[in-house]
Amino acid sequence: MATALLVAAAGALGVLARYGLSSLGTDDAALWITMAINVAGSFMLGLLLAGEWGSNASRTATGAGFLGGFTTYSTFSVQAVMTVDGGRWGVAGAYVGGSVVLGLAAALAGITLGRALR
Repeated sequence: MATALLVAAAGALGVLARYGLSSLGTDDAALWITMAINVAGSFMLGLLLAGEWGSNASRTATGAGFLGGFTTYSTFSVQAVMTVDGGRWGVAGAYVGGSVVLGLAAALAGITLGRALR
């Protein structure tokens, strides 16, 4: 039960962090802010899991809670579809391709760094 409460509290902080960052830009910047958030979250989750720091409860709260609330696949998907729907195929392609490639590269970098720092 204590871990669940930690996950909930950390999730609320992650959502607030995403909201705060997302509110910094205009509608045109929303895609790129979401991409930056998801790439940063991929790096941080890779680092967290590979580094094996802290207790299982703290890693779960940080990974599933904070980073789960911070990153967003649903917003990524809807933004991509809406961008295509708006006829901006090139922008949508850059957004989807960049998000996937940079997210994977960030996860790999986080895992690599986490392993090196253990």
